[in-house]
Amino acid sequence: MSAPAPTLDDVRAAARRIAPFVVRTPTLRAHRLEARLGGPRLWLKCENLQRVGAFKARGAVHAALRLVERGRPPGLVTYSSGNHAQAVAYAGTIVGLPVTVAMPEDAPAIKVAGVRALGAEVIFAGTTSDERRAAARSLAVKTGAAILEPFDDPDVVAGQGTATAELEAAVREATGHAPDVLVVPVGGGGLAAGAAVAADPDTRLVTAEPETCDALARSVEAGRRVAVEPGPTLADGLKPVRVGALNFALVAARAPLCRRVDDEAIGRALVRLLRDEHLLVEPSAAAALAAALAGGFPPGTRDVAVLLSGGNVAPAVVAELLRRYGAEP
Repeated sequence: MSAPAPTLDDVRAAARRIAPFVVRTPTLRAHRLEARLGGPRLWLKCENLQRVGAFKARGAVHAALRLVERGRPPGLVTYSSGNHAQAVAYAGTIVGLPVTVAMPEDAPAIKVAGVRALGAEVIFAGTTSDERRAAARSLAVKTGAAILEPFDDPDVVAGQGTATAELEAAVREATGHAPDVLVVPVGGGGLAAGAAVAADPDTRLVTAEPETCDALARSVEAGRRVAVEPGPTLADGLKPVRVGALNFALVAARAPLCRRVDDEAIGRALVRLLRDEHLLVEPSAAAALAAALAGGFPPGTRDVAVLLSGGNVAPAVVAELLRRYGAEP
């Protein structure tokens, strides 16, 4: 029997559990960038400043703590293109368990190095999420280690929901109300699922995906989960074959506005954020900002909030994007 879907109470409990181990990252008003929206205030939740440089620390730490509460396994195994890998490696140091991560053969070197620096072992398995999932599950069977899923898990989703809860609390404190629109990037869907649970019922959920890896948008359009063949994209953290089943159910129930963004929009958003607001994020986070900067929100929208999911980006990528777009107004 599958575990029940997380609730808002589960998100609140997760916030209490993980508080000693994660950063309550700032929510900043982006005064310069919001001028491009032509009206609404723009708020940025800076998970690029989170432990291991991404929101993934929240879900991984929460899930690891819950696993240990239920019975201490001999180790942790996971599969990831990068940020979740580092997050589970970090969680392993908190609960005192060895970690092995199945990563894609084309994983960015900066993310592989980050995983190893936290003491985890890395094994490489293909280039798709299905291939690394199979490798991780095979290893778990051989060793007895517990699988810590990257996104399709109630404890992970509850942990990721704490980012939205903090963001909404900050916007309420500043404005007296929840944001009218919340924009989140989508890979496997854990961050969006957490947002679906934690966001105010009146907040419109907007999801952002690369146009070459739009599994959620296609699934929402079809009314069921569908698989895609991930294409090339700057946003290497947003390349699942399909979104998680739990995550799809939670997000679809919010009737999200699904937006697709191309690499050019992602690159420009990354550069504009760095230049105008002095924040460095990875392309996966910039995808959400690109979707927000596209505008087109309903009349009367007062506040648009964007979850900047992480900041683990190779310097060479930043240099190339600055070369392409740095001189643009």
